[in-house]
Amino acid sequence: MTITRDEELEALKVIGRIVADTLQAMGRALEPGMTTAELDAIGRALLEREGALPAPEAVYDFPGATCISVNEEIAHGIPGARVIRAGDLVNIDVSASKDGYFADTGASFRVGRVAPSLQKLCRDGRKAMQIGVAQVASGRPLAGIGQAIGRFAEARGYTLIRNLASHGVGRSLHEEPGEIPTWPVSNERRRINRGLVLTVEPFLSRGGLWANEGRDGWTLYSEPRAAVVQYEHTVVATDRGPLVLTMPG
Repeated sequence: MTITRDEELEALKVIGRIVADTLQAMGRALEPGMTTAELDAIGRALLEREGALPAPEAVYDFPGATCISVNEEIAHGIPGARVIRAGDLVNIDVSASKDGYFADTGASFRVGRVAPSLQKLCRDGRKAMQIGVAQVASGRPLAGIGQAIGRFAEARGYTLIRNLASHGVGRSLHEEPGEIPTWPVSNERRRINRGLVLTVEPFLSRGGLWANEGRDGWTLYSEPRAAVVQYEHTVVATDRGPLVLTMPG
């Protein structure tokens, strides 16, 4: 989606705030002993209260309002009976629509005390996203996002999951310009046009390179197995740089 009217931007700001508020509330509610289904129910109730539709469920018939992935699960985890425990790493991905406009956000959360290396991975995962977001501006190369994130990851000894990309968003959950690598590529020639709406969502890891689908047909796991974090914003490209839509209100 490319924004051409003020009312489009205002509508995207509304749904961006809704998914950001939902993600923040779910993160605050995380505690040992609750199930991922109970956490998902909190997210569903918040979205419904705001008149928003959970996008994974509405668009792809995903069995949950949000994606909740724990430890070895790195994305698209199905909410269910799994009990969250102290020391777990939980990724929550919230995407939804309202009045025909979509926004997408996510973050990885530590439950209680975790190893210092995992705390550092989370801090650096958020930083990697911020570095990618900073590359978004009218006329700049799309490849600049992955190049900047890649330099950051390599300098700190991390790897990036290379088959989970950022994407266009706005009028649908996934749309043009299609997949946007958050790792360095040599054959990416596209440029960012003014008003483009996209996500920035690197998957930073301590050794993982690929995401493989599990037996349930949804949940993704790192190959080789390693800790992975993901942080995500929906942003709009402007002449002055990125406008982040998924900030809590």
